[in-house]
Amino acid sequence: MTAEAPPTPASPAAARPATPMARQILEHHSLLERARALPGEAKFVLAVLNLVMAVVTIGVGYLVVSGQLDGRWYDIRDLGNATSHFRDWTGRVGIHPAVPYLTTALLGGLGILSLVGGWLVIGVWAERRLIAKFQIRQGPNRIGPFGLLQPLADAVKLLQKEVLVPLGADKLLFFLPPILIFIPAMLGWGPVPWAAKMSYTDIDVGVVYVIAISSLGVLAVFLAGWSSNNHYALLGAMRTVAMMVSYEIPISISLLSIVLLTGSLQLSQIVAWQQDYHIWLIMLLPFAAFTFFFASTAEINRTPNDIGEAESEIVAGFHTEYSGMKAGLFLAVELGNALLVGAMTSTFFLGGYTLFGLETWIPGYLILGAKTFMVYFGLVWLRATLPRFRLDQLMAFAWKFLIPLSILQLLLVAVEAMIIAQSGLSGLITVGGSIVVNALVTVFGVRAWANAIGYVPPTGDAAPILTSTVGGLRAAERIQAAH
Repeated sequence: MTAEAPPTPASPAAARPATPMARQILEHHSLLERARALPGEAKFVLAVLNLVMAVVTIGVGYLVVSGQLDGRWYDIRDLGNATSHFRDWTGRVGIHPAVPYLTTALLGGLGILSLVGGWLVIGVWAERRLIAKFQIRQGPNRIGPFGLLQPLADAVKLLQKEVLVPLGADKLLFFLPPILIFIPAMLGWGPVPWAAKMSYTDIDVGVVYVIAISSLGVLAVFLAGWSSNNHYALLGAMRTVAMMVSYEIPISISLLSIVLLTGSLQLSQIVAWQQDYHIWLIMLLPFAAFTFFFASTAEINRTPNDIGEAESEIVAGFHTEYSGMKAGLFLAVELGNALLVGAMTSTFFLGGYTLFGLETWIPGYLILGAKTFMVYFGLVWLRATLPRFRLDQLMAFAWKFLIPLSILQLLLVAVEAMIIAQSGLSGLITVGGSIVVNALVTVFGVRAWANAIGYVPPTGDAAPILTSTVGGLRAAERIQAAH
């Protein structure tokens, strides 16, 4: 008989599961073991809480299905019910009419400020984590659980930094832009309908209001560059203004197509039109949706159109001379603007708070929020994937491609809107035919116009210029041969 060799202790690497899935399974089992180890009193409390939640869920579901919840002040599917009941109550008890309107206005404004302000805090962490996942990195993970306190640490760091002012700068005008640039980001939420009765200011000219408010950011950008008394900042401001003004034109034309088709400038009516025809305008106007989305990235200075900063070309753009929290405000407002673009895209092209009848069961503001974050996810995806365009490429794309094709699409939409309104045919025929026509025109029209302006797509593999001429092995061989 041969003696058995004593068992060798397993190394920590060998004991650890080899795959992430195996580690997740073990972690799940460990959580189950911890749950089983809870004392009986804790298990009883958890069971009671689960039972109460189940009873409440069933009760709310019964009220929704039976219709007993419709229009009540506690119908949280539409918070406008509570405000309308509050106004009626103040009228019955003899309170001055200005009191309920001021109260609801303050509450609505506080809600918008809380939404945007909260997103400016958590959005920094969310965007950095998302981009890290796209680029196979970890992202913020040091300060706080999962790095959640990283935005707070960044804010404290910026507050501690010294605020520098150039010698020749106009101090008053130098300090105003970080504040002024937040005004469009806040006011733009005014006409957004969150539910049928839930809108801060549901004005008849909502589309005009959106275009006008989005144009105010140009003034703050130019003021920041000019008041800095810095040539780089002034050049950055001028090219940013040129970009923003140029892309306001295709945005306006794409929104005008929506107005012609729906027959209204009111955002709630645009959403109602999509609800009545059971269709999203992105299916009916695909080129207008692309134009609005792409041009909006230029308006808010997001990749691939972040020409306003372009650190590799013009130091840091229009905010070169800003330091500390003032520079942080310029960076933070991009997050708020991106969220606003998501809400506007969802309202104009994705049905807003409606979802083919589900809005009668699910609160509309939750549906709009889900669509908004879906569009925002697309913006983050673009930022993590695409490089920055050159300024000449970006300007040429606006003036040679988007604007001419948007005008041609506007003429086509005007004809379609007249047919839908006056033909007397069913919506299935007119709207369905418009979907097919617009899809074909978009595909073949874009290709034909690209050929007309002389665009030739690159073919074959591009030569590795950087590795063969500037650096790389061949350059190293030439250096070695020279010595």
